[in-house]
Amino acid sequence: MKPHLAPVEVPDPAALGQVQRLCDLAEPYADGPGTDALFAAAMAEANAWHARRSPLFAALLQEPAGTPAPTVGDGVRTPLVPAAFFKRHEVLSIPRDEVFLHLTSSGTTGQKSQMFFDEWTIRSAQRMVARIFDHYGWITPEQPVNYLLYSYEPAPALKLGTSFTDNYLCDFAPARHTTHALRHTGSGHEFDVHGCIAALHRYAEDDVPVRILGFPAFLYFTLERMRAMGLPPLRLPEGSLVVLGGGWKGHADRQIGKDVFYAEVTDRLGIPAERVRDTFGSVEHCVPYIECAQHRLHVPVWSRAAVRDTGTLRPLPYGEKGFLHLVSPYITSVPAQSVLMGDLASLHPGEECPCPLSTDWFTVHGRAGVSRNRSCAVAAAELMKGMS
Repeated sequence: MKPHLAPVEVPDPAALGQVQRLCDLAEPYADGPGTDALFAAAMAEANAWHARRSPLFAALLQEPAGTPAPTVGDGVRTPLVPAAFFKRHEVLSIPRDEVFLHLTSSGTTGQKSQMFFDEWTIRSAQRMVARIFDHYGWITPEQPVNYLLYSYEPAPALKLGTSFTDNYLCDFAPARHTTHALRHTGSGHEFDVHGCIAALHRYAEDDVPVRILGFPAFLYFTLERMRAMGLPPLRLPEGSLVVLGGGWKGHADRQIGKDVFYAEVTDRLGIPAERVRDTFGSVEHCVPYIECAQHRLHVPVWSRAAVRDTGTLRPLPYGEKGFLHLVSPYITSVPAQSVLMGDLASLHPGEECPCPLSTDWFTVHGRAGVSRNRSCAVAAAELMKGMS
């Protein structure tokens, strides 16, 4: 069996049987009335699970019902918990001795989301990632690759979700060699742009594909530095892949459009645009959203998305911008099955994307408002200051 596709069992099969069935669906972009009904049943089970175990969520269910997300199902409650809530509060639906993993969403200072996972929750989320990678043919246990990770080099006390995710993605193809862009110095991390450039040149001469993972701003900065140094374009081996995540927070003034960025990757590294994919995710909502070949973030079968008005929080129709609302019953450790993100987004029907997938997709338009909270990407971006 391919890595991380092995069965995982919910904490209580009697109480969470529909959650188990939903998360066991192997086709990541299946849709239709059957999957919609299963999703609604699984959400009802998740709500009951958290209401019995979390005073916070039980209290939310006592409030007058708001307008449910239209994609979730009639009669299914989706009380909104802002992602920022987890920066100030630790809320669990399990005893602390059942916490399997503790991750945070920020750098070494600033407010951090504290998320606690039981084994089911984190293994279930990992299996979702594996199923999407398998869908695209990116699990290659017989094909070694070289990795360039635009993320934090592991350190003993590091609990950042981005570092955990990027290192986990290295399990899908055996590593011949790995380079971390954010090197651990013993007292923090530093961005090693020249080490990245040297690694790319070495990897271009090797005979195995390259996988570039992590923050897009760091990859762009590397390509920018290569151009400034007058270095000729490289041609990385066939089958190379770029999977990015984390956004450009903290360096919005240097952000360029995706089409321009992907064209730059193709020009400087020889990787075709369809093998350059962005992702969206967060430590508060670990369901993976990975671009299709047309660079749309389709919603997988294990979750649903809506967009809510920034003033009234009422659901908005397709195409309008508002707060991104993400829903999934997979999480049993924390009442985060219905999270209102701080991102502005618009939702679109599947048929508006020319790729074969039929599920809804969304576009992220940036963060809403101005916040003192620092995400992983913000903390990482600060390491780039003074480099240009």
